[in-house]
Amino acid sequence: MRNRSIVGIGLTFVTLLAGCSSAATTKGATTSTSSSPPPASTAGPSARLLAAGDIADCKSDNDSKTAALIAARPTVPVAQLGDLAYESGTTNEFAQCYGPAWGAFNDRSYPVPGNHEYNTKGATPYYAYFGARAAQPGEGWYSYDLGAWHIVALNSNCDAIGGCDASSPQAKWLSQDLAAHPARCTLAYWHHPRFSSGPHGSNNFMQPIWQILNDAHADVVLSGHDHDYERFAPMNATGTAGPQGVRQFVVGTGGRSLYPIVLRRAGSEVTDAATYGILDLTLRPTSYDWTFVPVEGQTFTDSGSATCTQ
Repeated sequence: MRNRSIVGIGLTFVTLLAGCSSAATTKGATTSTSSSPPPASTAGPSARLLAAGDIADCKSDNDSKTAALIAARPTVPVAQLGDLAYESGTTNEFAQCYGPAWGAFNDRSYPVPGNHEYNTKGATPYYAYFGARAAQPGEGWYSYDLGAWHIVALNSNCDAIGGCDASSPQAKWLSQDLAAHPARCTLAYWHHPRFSSGPHGSNNFMQPIWQILNDAHADVVLSGHDHDYERFAPMNATGTAGPQGVRQFVVGTGGRSLYPIVLRRAGSEVTDAATYGILDLTLRPTSYDWTFVPVEGQTFTDSGSATCTQ
């Protein structure tokens, strides 16, 4: 086990949404919040966001390899897609496992919690570690603006926050937040993917949240949970692909381990189950570009561009 020391902590938030039409190439095998966190930078006509989930384990150095990719992209905000400190998101695991690899980016981090954070009651160490950047304990959702985009960070640990159905506190907040921020382009993220071809599979309990985003013409959703990379075509809440849907990326490739693709589901465009890495998004005023960046020594990548639907 690695003996790691914690780096520093800073405060801010991220979540991304988008639905689109696109052209893509694959290589390799191819702010507003309920707790008023500091806003993200809005400088310039376009912005960038880095993302990955399922990150730190003291028994592995793969999280250090993905951290090197982020260190090579200084100042770019980072969306951590949950399951950040294995096995149970304890105070010691954040200090000894997550901190030495990814803690250096805390001043530009926009996290959401995963199920492993909630292995410790109330995900208390997660909220303590990230402070205001994690939003209110017991909630964990917030939003901010990045360039011309509106970003929404959500909590998919539904049992711990009063549910994720249309009448839940989070869903009501989301509807109000989107109405108050009618951006041309919207991105959202949370831990459990609505759609997935990995062993955990699709999560129907996130359908009401997806429906709210789809109705608001959101463009992109980012998730983790399954430890692989997968890009979907724009999808509606019931899983039908179409140009008015929301595109999802599963990026559970932050370093903990990798999972196989079990059953390729409809709408899946690209999968990879053998590569650690991060997603690098360029958010333009009316479109976005994506690139999956592999860690050193690995070759799979996926890149493309799409326009926002609204």
